[in-house]
Amino acid sequence: MPFEGVDPWRWQYFEGVDCPESTVIPIDDPTGWRLYPDYRDVYNKLFVCESQGIPNGPHGVMPKTFPVFSKPAMNLHGMGIGGRVIRSAAECEASFTPGHMWMQLLRGRHISTDVALASGVPRWWRHTVGKALPRGMFDYWTLLARPLPRLERYLRAWIRRNLRGFTGVVNFETIGGTIIECHLRLSEQWVDLNGPGWLDSVVALYVHGTWRLAARPRTGYSIVLFGSHGTEYAIAPGAVNELRRRPGLSSIQITYRTDKPREQHAMPPGGFRLAIVNAWSLAAGLAARRDLKRLFTSASPNGRPALRDGRPPAGPVPAAWVGRGAR
Repeated sequence: MPFEGVDPWRWQYFEGVDCPESTVIPIDDPTGWRLYPDYRDVYNKLFVCESQGIPNGPHGVMPKTFPVFSKPAMNLHGMGIGGRVIRSAAECEASFTPGHMWMQLLRGRHISTDVALASGVPRWWRHTVGKALPRGMFDYWTLLARPLPRLERYLRAWIRRNLRGFTGVVNFETIGGTIIECHLRLSEQWVDLNGPGWLDSVVALYVHGTWRLAARPRTGYSIVLFGSHGTEYAIAPGAVNELRRRPGLSSIQITYRTDKPREQHAMPPGGFRLAIVNAWSLAAGLAARRDLKRLFTSASPNGRPALRDGRPPAGPVPAAWVGRGAR
């Protein structure tokens, strides 16, 4: 399978793209780990911190100053799961978790960057800025049409030290210009917003080691609808198709899977992801998210309705909606 690790709701982007069967393009982190053993250090967040001189350590080693940010040192299935701020030594002792680590708490803009590398040399950049919400969530992401020269210089230097000779698309997550995560794969959430011909260029990169995309990027938006944890949901696919035809939208992904246990979905603590709206117009995307929310029906674990006209009913039903999105 040329595109390995594609979630079912994202096959709409990869169907029909010509790629040799002998070429594997990683779309998830487990595939990137398997394909590139010489570069696996980038998945170790202790290494990512050490490579930048950021104070860090495993649980069991007490930080010298607080607050710090705690998370799994390595997690290829939803890398942000389990993250939290620790504000004191007492809290650090009480929250000891094997396999977790702490690092300096960073401030600043959260940016997701995809870079196409040919033998370790950047050939294409795409930066996406998240509008943050509490509890590991984002209201939406804006795909920028402009470069970020300062961030690109920083990442370019890190790439020279740690990804020498690598060919493929790499994703970085940064806060305030500092790397917090590195992924040996592309960002699959907004593939369509990279524009026509982009995936064909990705294939050429993995097959021939060359990058050929010349089109200029266009500003786009990825807006995510979340519901509450512990709730059963359902939606009529035909109704979603009506929304997909609206002007200003690029695609809609229904990410909630009824054939998969809720606890196996990789989700932040703030909400349960139901759908993603990718749009060229922020206003059109937000309007589609509001209408998409009304198309979901839901029930709490005791069988009572959890939503009525897109809103939680009155009373202590554990199904309050997070009315904004997150990645």
